[in-house]
Amino acid sequence: MTEVVLFHHSQGLTPGVTAFADELRAAGHTVHTPDLFDGRTFGSLDEGQGYVERVGFGEITERGVRAAELLPRDVVYAGFSLGVLPAQKLAQTRAGARGALLFYACITVSEFGAAWPDGVPVQVHAKEADPFFAEDIDAARALVASSADAELFLYPGDQHLFADSSLPSYDPDATKLLTRRTIEFLGSR
Repeated sequence: MTEVVLFHHSQGLTPGVTAFADELRAAGHTVHTPDLFDGRTFGSLDEGQGYVERVGFGEITERGVRAAELLPRDVVYAGFSLGVLPAQKLAQTRAGARGALLFYACITVSEFGAAWPDGVPVQVHAKEADPFFAEDIDAARALVASSADAELFLYPGDQHLFADSSLPSYDPDATKLLTRRTIEFLGSR
């Protein structure tokens, strides 16, 4: 099956992120979950964002890149929100990527290179009215328009971290569909 590197969101490596990784493992995939916060978790997005701002987005991204250096190159990179930064950077810049799963965020492709790499499929998943994703929707649509291997899935609602079962924003119905699509994506890699 497929090997996946899954990066957590700004609240840290929460039990919900671990539970999502376990779902993928139960489907037969190998999933690595690097902890970019050295064991810290935060009770709210604001607290987590405050930590990220103190450390720096660039440093958090590079922590993800360094964590991936110890792993094989032929993996699928996945990230939840903040975790999209290292996932997208690695998918675009590290040779051998088998795909990318970008949950709740999408960075303008030009941030990490001139174009999305040929032969690297990507899916972007978000809630259609997520206020955090509102600033990323244009980047996601541009990515889909520029790559034959890109898909954008929008789910009803406005929750941001909706696939994290340990948070109040959890949406079990949307998560079930997101998980099914993710497992199908991984099964085709």
